[in-house]
Amino acid sequence: MSWSDTVASYAQNYANQRAADCALEHSDSGGLYGENIFKGSGSDWTAKDAVDLWVREEENYDYYSNTCADGEMCGHYTQAVWANSVGLGCARVNCDGDGVFITCNYRSPGNFNGEWPY
Repeated sequence: MSWSDTVASYAQNYANQRAADCALEHSDSGGLYGENIFKGSGSDWTAKDAVDLWVREEENYDYYSNTCADGEMCGHYTQAVWANSVGLGCARVNCDGDGVFITCNYRSPGNFNGEWPY
């Protein structure tokens, strides 16, 4: 996976749209991109912090059954490591109230039902 200015531009455009409310709502890329989103309190959060949190979900993922542990989240992890996702772009905005909104987009998208991430 490598950085993509095109994907980063898409991510920044969407992050800018979320600055007013910083709602944890996914963009509508029409299936062009995968996406992980994050909102944190304060202003010190970076895209690397968000990615580190998503990758930490690996502990909730069982590769052999291709499932998350009961009641646990692992979809951010599987998108972040999806083998066919070769382009990455992230963006960050300060929320108008408090906090930070971060989005990372992936080309091509992942997390297809019944498919393993790698």
